[in-house]
Amino acid sequence: MNILISGASGFIGRNLSKKFVDHGFTNESLDIGQMPEKEFKIAYHWNGLEELNINHIDTVIHLAGKAHDTRKISDEQSYFDINTGLTKKIFDKFLESDASKFIFFSSVKAAAEKVSGDSLSEDVIPLPVGPYGESKFKAEEYILARMADNACKLAGKSVYILRPCMIHGPGNKGNLNLLYKLVSKGIPWPLGSFDNKRSFTSIDNLSFIVEKLVSEDIESGIYHIADDEPLSTSQLVELIAFSVGKKSHILNINKALINGLAKLGNLLHMPFNTFRLQKLTESYVVSNDKIKRAIGVDRLPLKASEGMAKTLASFKKT
Repeated sequence: MNILISGASGFIGRNLSKKFVDHGFTNESLDIGQMPEKEFKIAYHWNGLEELNINHIDTVIHLAGKAHDTRKISDEQSYFDINTGLTKKIFDKFLESDASKFIFFSSVKAAAEKVSGDSLSEDVIPLPVGPYGESKFKAEEYILARMADNACKLAGKSVYILRPCMIHGPGNKGNLNLLYKLVSKGIPWPLGSFDNKRSFTSIDNLSFIVEKLVSEDIESGIYHIADDEPLSTSQLVELIAFSVGKKSHILNINKALINGLAKLGNLLHMPFNTFRLQKLTESYVVSNDKIKRAIGVDRLPLKASEGMAKTLASFKKT
């Protein structure tokens, strides 16, 4: 089986390629630079996309995109140029080819910035906020519109739009870096009275799902991707403390007092304010029921805590 991975030099692409090699698949790369890694037979450059012939490819995995910039210093248009524009080009190439499967990596941020109710499912009416989520959603809209207009070209083909929540794994700290540094220095976590829960996606569970989509006959559709269990910030603090061999320090300060300090921060224009408090304590739980039904499993291979422990253990090595 031949697989073309765009954005193959990234964290997800490298992990997927290694898994595919283990299964005897042949990997080809579409990226902005050369791919010296042994997992790739051929490397293509984005500049040659128009002339690229992928009729020998079985599955296209489109990972390439502009990541969410939490510092908000990126040009907004660049998200649409890359996340939407590149997706249009590679999906059109797929439609005209003999390739049978297309896997697009979108994001839960294309569905919602906040979660209303117990969890975020695929039934939600998308309401992205900000250029990252909006550009991913625009790419989704384009794919769905092209599918509706080209039913004949899609005969025998499958298209998957994946919306993973925060992906982590050995060697990739992501947004865990700040919390890791805080706990590693023995600084107490002061927001233990807030019982927030967030979903994460371990690279092992993600790779397991993608391998199922590639190798089995799974129904086309939009699928949310997450580990089976969400984790609270207090649980994360405890996992980090264990990984660095320290005792966790979690303070259960009265919520009213914390909220009062946040409001004071608004008045004094301080870093800790109501907006920052909301971001630190809000829940974002993602349902993975649909993808598990599709691939025929009751549980994913790794528990959320197990996957997180593997990621945290790698931090010390880097």
